[in-house]
Amino acid sequence: MKKTEWENLSSGISGDFGINVFFFKEADLRVTSVERSSPAGAAGIRRGWRITKINGSTDITTGNASFISNAVWSSSTGNFTFVKPDGSTVDLSLKSASYQEHPVYLDSIYTINSKKIGYFSFNSFLGDTTELYNEFARVFNRFASTGITDLVVDLRYNGGGYVTVQEKLANWLAPSSANGQIMMKEQFNDKYTQYNTTDYFQKLGSLTLPRIYFIVSHNTASASELLINNLKPFVDVQLVGPSKTYGKPVGFFPIPVGDWYIFPVSFRSTNKNAQGNYFNGMDLNNQVADGLDKDWGDITESCLQTVLSNITTGVYRTSLARETVQIQSVNDVLAAPEFKGAIDLRKRK
Repeated sequence: MKKTEWENLSSGISGDFGINVFFFKEADLRVTSVERSSPAGAAGIRRGWRITKINGSTDITTGNASFISNAVWSSSTGNFTFVKPDGSTVDLSLKSASYQEHPVYLDSIYTINSKKIGYFSFNSFLGDTTELYNEFARVFNRFASTGITDLVVDLRYNGGGYVTVQEKLANWLAPSSANGQIMMKEQFNDKYTQYNTTDYFQKLGSLTLPRIYFIVSHNTASASELLINNLKPFVDVQLVGPSKTYGKPVGFFPIPVGDWYIFPVSFRSTNKNAQGNYFNGMDLNNQVADGLDKDWGDITESCLQTVLSNITTGVYRTSLARETVQIQSVNDVLAAPEFKGAIDLRKRK
């Protein structure tokens, strides 16, 4: 990757429309997420909107995935027809532009029966770290001051990023009992043992919960998986989503070569209990389809709905349909341009 490309990517600077898309089912393409400072965000596009036409083509099918991916990710202009949740239709023309990503998508608190439930949707461990750390403090101090009894962390499209940002978030999420204990170990091969490190929890804030629910998918990767794995020895971690996680318990740091950086796999990570071989992904406690027809934080969205069911009744909803293998494989194609990795710049020379 060109150094300039990496500097933009790692600092959260993008240059596209600012929308991601997945198939909800055959011939039903949905907006999965929108960056609020992007052209799509400025146009008012929301997660859950259906796309019925792209650049004049109504062939919005899984067999036309390459056309769709190119139109969304690699085009400077695009014409889209959207169907909103109320059934109304809108035609929008978008032009790609440079914008700053804001990975904290939503933080909400729901009061259901005797439960006060915090919901935190987080899309990347890359970006403006000052902004991210300020957002973590705002969100989790708010959750603690309002006395939430349960927490849902939505990482379903979070492909990872900085290990140090993961550590910061882990310190907000960990219970007070984890303070001073091993968070993770990074292990290199026998030629680079001088880089081996052990990191310890330094608890932030007062939020201490015995259980945390994570909404995940095959697009939950690397630093996101690292966060989950590091918390497992200290809290009851529950994983819910359309599929198990990506499976990337390794990381890297950029090595400069002329105008380029190369990113060879450099280290593997394990938690306090030496667990970390999730190369096939992390298994789910409950499998449920991605509610692509709903916006973030909608309590009727299938993933959030089944988590809320378990919190309030002790039982997961199991009757919600799951996407087919075909749909998942095509959605993997549509997600291919997204970053997936764990970056530790502390090892960079």
